[in-house]
Amino acid sequence: MADRRDFGWPAGLVCLGLLGAGWFVGHGFEAGRSTPPSVTVKGLAERFVTADLAVWPLRFTATGNDLEAVQAEIDDDVLAVTAFLAEAGLPEAAIQPQRVEVTDLLAQPYRPEGVGDNRFIIAQTVLVRTDQVETIDSLGRQSGELVRRGVVLVETGGPTYLFTRLNEIKPEMLAAATRNAREAAEQFAEDADAGIGGIRSASQGLFQILPRDEVPMLPETAQLEKKIRVVSTITYELE
Repeated sequence: MADRRDFGWPAGLVCLGLLGAGWFVGHGFEAGRSTPPSVTVKGLAERFVTADLAVWPLRFTATGNDLEAVQAEIDDDVLAVTAFLAEAGLPEAAIQPQRVEVTDLLAQPYRPEGVGDNRFIIAQTVLVRTDQVETIDSLGRQSGELVRRGVVLVETGGPTYLFTRLNEIKPEMLAAATRNAREAAEQFAEDADAGIGGIRSASQGLFQILPRDEVPMLPETAQLEKKIRVVSTITYELE
């Protein structure tokens, strides 16, 4: 028969283990209770800006059966478009003719029927890139003048307006978003009869460039006036 005293050491070890586990669990609860309460809020900052860069591709075509004559017509169109832009005060450096595109319909794999006198199609694009955004905005509404001058325009979606100075306003907008978040945290703390401590964590949201006016079928890039928005998420300790 085994001596009962042989079971004393294992039983003692089990008791010590249970006591140790209880101490760690209790200590964990105590540490959890010692973590300061906190509140997580979002801070919003918005600013209205005006685009500082306009990009406008003016694309036009000419057709005919005589390649040399069609090219001469395109050359006249380039002169007409250039004059139209220069008359508005745009410098020569802002007007950039692109490469000519020539299509011979009779050389296509699937030759269309009834080509007639329109065998050749020549397309030309004049790209306008300028910081004179107000001028482009005005010219965009006068593009019918080019049609009256004999230029057959192809729809390209109109001018694109860009805002390129986002980095210049980021610091001020982040500061404004932080102030807005703190005001929200202070209001929460006041309602909870507490005080605001330091920042426990902070997350900067993405900067968004939005249209100033939410108009269907009129995206942000087509609008001269824009709205910049950023939302920051900040966690404050409560005292």
